[in-house]
Amino acid sequence: MKRNNLTTSVVAGLAAVAGFASTANAVELNPDGTGQVLVYPYYTVNKNQQTLISVVNTTNIAKAVKVRFLEGHNSREVLDFNLFLSEFDVWTASVFALSDAGLTGEGAAVTTTDKSCTAPNKDTWTGTLGTGRPYQEFLPFAYTGSNVDTGPTAISRTREGHIELISMADLNGALRTAVTHNSAGTPANCNVVQSIDPSNTLLVPPTGGLFGAGGVVNVAQGTFYTYNADAIDGFTITTLFSDTASLTPSLAQANTGLGIATAYVFGSAGQLIRSDYSTSAPNNAIDAVSAVFMSSNLFNEYNVDSSVGSNTDWVVTFPTKRFYVDNQILGVPLEDPGAIQPFRYTFGEDAAGNGAGLSCTQIEVGQYNREEGRPTGPAPGFSPPPPGQPASSLCKEVNVISFLNVSTAPTESGVLGSKLVTNVRPFAAAGWMRLGMNPASQPHFSRPSIDGDVYGGLPATGFEAVNYVNSNVAPGVLSNYSGLFRHRASRACTNATAACS
Repeated sequence: MKRNNLTTSVVAGLAAVAGFASTANAVELNPDGTGQVLVYPYYTVNKNQQTLISVVNTTNIAKAVKVRFLEGHNSREVLDFNLFLSEFDVWTASVFALSDAGLTGEGAAVTTTDKSCTAPNKDTWTGTLGTGRPYQEFLPFAYTGSNVDTGPTAISRTREGHIELISMADLNGALRTAVTHNSAGTPANCNVVQSIDPSNTLLVPPTGGLFGAGGVVNVAQGTFYTYNADAIDGFTITTLFSDTASLTPSLAQANTGLGIATAYVFGSAGQLIRSDYSTSAPNNAIDAVSAVFMSSNLFNEYNVDSSVGSNTDWVVTFPTKRFYVDNQILGVPLEDPGAIQPFRYTFGEDAAGNGAGLSCTQIEVGQYNREEGRPTGPAPGFSPPPPGQPASSLCKEVNVISFLNVSTAPTESGVLGSKLVTNVRPFAAAGWMRLGMNPASQPHFSRPSIDGDVYGGLPATGFEAVNYVNSNVAPGVLSNYSGLFRHRASRACTNATAACS
């Protein structure tokens, strides 16, 4: 069933000249930043910060979108709702700590002044802030009670994680009219879309054209770490609309053809690789999404130079990990084995190298200074290592790596104040680091595609956040300068019978 070995330019040329249908129907991480699915790799409300998010509909088509907030330990859902975007619409919101707003509780919540329709309607949310803005608290039900997963059960677990937006359907006819804004910027009639029957024929398969952004801001400190959301295009050719009581759609519902989820991935030499996965086999469609995030190595810089008051955090998020390690999704008893490659342990598995509240995955840490230097002696790792774990393990869905020169495990990271922290003791004041996602000590390989393509490494995304503090701007004045840089990656694909192509 495979495939011509076409470079991206050849594929693009064929698509333009011949309307090559197969090039459009594939899951891809769109380098131009628009798509059907948006992944925001990090939100936090720690350290008196808020996370601002936005999504833009660049098309003249109205859309129904699932908005889902996922906590950082095991990506259990802490809030979801349906969002309805009119043509050329923009939706914005802010994630904040209840305590920072003078409200009771240690959890997080979301607020918006945006008028776009939501289901449930915003007048049913938790309450309103002093300015009259509606807010909805994040909820612990997915990881407490009968849903415990060995991770923390406190509401504070909702304070950091990541976000997904998934296009469910385009809206036609009366549905489109209902969400279209009038001259005052208000939708015509949100009541029409509060409880749509998923079989409604005015719901049609979604097109792309969404882009998004996030930003972690501390107004008092003057820091602002901004990023573009990862955009997955070609995710679905079918309608995936669901009501607000459903955990669907999910990233595991990728589909690009009858019984197939195809992924397009750039290889190490710039070639375009096509990998096909069956949507009828259990959980296999998620492999198409994981394929576009697979990295054999992540690269980025760090700066912890005291002379310029700098500090660095890395965010490393595994956006599909829960589909390989969560016992509820896998249908295995809590604490039992059953994880799917490329991950090793179910979340909370009782095993050597793992434990309650963890799903640990070994990686390699390679540090360098700016002049080719590297540490001597034993291979560097996390310092101190996670309790009972190998020296280099990432154990959560969202991991924040700090670069603090400490001898005991930090309780929070230096820049973002993350409680999901793992520390690397810096080798130099400034340099770069490689995270090897496929170490010889514990290899990680994806399940093979229908044609035998196997990707080495782990499905990851994230960024470096760096802050510089200038205490000499003027007497009594302290200034912060913040920056954010997306991780770079390398990929590796092997096939036992033929080259990945």
